[in-house]
Amino acid sequence: MLSAQRPLFLLDVDNTLLDNDRFAADLGAQLDRSVGAGQRERYWALYAGLKRTLGYADYLGALQQLRLDNDDEPALLQLSAFLFDYPFAERFYPQARQTLRHLETLGTPVIFSDGDIVFQPHKIRRCGLWQAVAGRVLVYVHKQQRLAAMQQRFPAGHYVMVDDKALLLAAVKRELGTRVTTVFVRQGHYAAAVQTASVDPAPDLSVDHIGQLCHFALADFAAARQPSARANGPVPLITSSPEST
Repeated sequence: MLSAQRPLFLLDVDNTLLDNDRFAADLGAQLDRSVGAGQRERYWALYAGLKRTLGYADYLGALQQLRLDNDDEPALLQLSAFLFDYPFAERFYPQARQTLRHLETLGTPVIFSDGDIVFQPHKIRRCGLWQAVAGRVLVYVHKQQRLAAMQQRFPAGHYVMVDDKALLLAAVKRELGTRVTTVFVRQGHYAAAVQTASVDPAPDLSVDHIGQLCHFALADFAAARQPSARANGPVPLITSSPEST
């Protein structure tokens, strides 16, 4: 049972704890004001190309590429300041901080994120998450491919992975099996785009927003992974907090 030991909570950042879609919209608006709609569209095209090539969001790399065609554009110099000075601490989802504190009473929270090696750690530090989890931070290019390294850094009898990407959660479930409880947070554009019925294995739990986890107890995470619950197929998704059902 999970109650016999403290589980380790693997928490995603973008669109799980922080509203990264809001950041992207603000960046787009800033590009529009600084260099115009044409260059804004060019930036996002470069960003999409880098993401396909690298496998992660590279906001700084896209800005570097945009500069190659606009080396005489002084406004581009200000965009780096916009990125590094962005108020990520104001982009927590409602009750995200409370959820983090609540999960710390149940187990050990670890930030487990995808991203580049410069901007993503900067974001995690700037919003206060790095300090909140006492430096327990992992950032990989493809975190679902680095589960062995994660377990070596943070060994635990059981893991609870909280993420807005259902397909990524399925990949982790296939690798770790009953050693992980997967929690799908339906926030952001990735969550909106996926058809959960087509995800195999389905998430163990699903919530509409991160704040609902404030009401979960260890027993709620444990119940979702009982073998009897999966004997006849995927566990039905929970779309409301336990105390409200």
